[in-house]
Amino acid sequence: MNVFGVDIGGSGIKGAPVDLERGEIAQERFKVLTPHPATPDAVADCVRQVVEHFGRPSGPVGATFPGVVVGGTTRTAANVDKGWIGQDAAALIGGRIGAPVTVLNDADAAGLAEMTFGAGRGRTGTVIVLTFGTGIGSAVFTGGRLVPNTELGHLELQGHDAERRASTRAKESEDLSWSRWAKRVGRYLAHVEMLFSPELFVIGGGVSRKAEKFLPLIEGVSAEIVPAQLENNAGIVGAAMAAAAAGSGPVAAT
Repeated sequence: MNVFGVDIGGSGIKGAPVDLERGEIAQERFKVLTPHPATPDAVADCVRQVVEHFGRPSGPVGATFPGVVVGGTTRTAANVDKGWIGQDAAALIGGRIGAPVTVLNDADAAGLAEMTFGAGRGRTGTVIVLTFGTGIGSAVFTGGRLVPNTELGHLELQGHDAERRASTRAKESEDLSWSRWAKRVGRYLAHVEMLFSPELFVIGGGVSRKAEKFLPLIEGVSAEIVPAQLENNAGIVGAAMAAAAAGSGPVAAT
């Protein structure tokens, strides 16, 4: 069964139909730049553009959002316009594309995909999936069950939001070498490990494609650290999973 998934990020909005039996995108994804300012209406227009690139949706659509999402309503907006706070995102996007929409936190979506089809598959202890990009997203699982909306990218690290020091955007804006950035990521992971004692960290986001450049440089962390297997498609796959599961209770990794 193919279900459409859209991943809304701070820098880009991308989507594709997803083969939910294989956990893979069924066609090459289509991407547009996130508008600035990333207001609800402007982003909804971009989501429609992404979806309609593949034709009119024939079923439910899943969409991620870079912030806390409760019952389809967005509660925070760290890397998009503050107009998203309190927005019924599911109704807004659904009305724009003419299809029922399920909205969930972007890292939670990526985590569901990685736990079901990727690097976390079969792991039953505490697993933390972290997505590095414009910010740092987090998805925490224990016993294969998601603890939603953890937002661990906003933990304090050296007097700042961790994502302001250790995100991919921080690396790029400060022109950090891989070794300098890996030190920051290592400090962040050590802090998260102290709080949650996970058995596994899964590192996702676009930077996961270059895992060999920084993962071997990370020190001071006892937990196993592996790159995401679905790389930057995890959010799209997880969004489609959530859409397919809508109405059947909480989504769980299998």
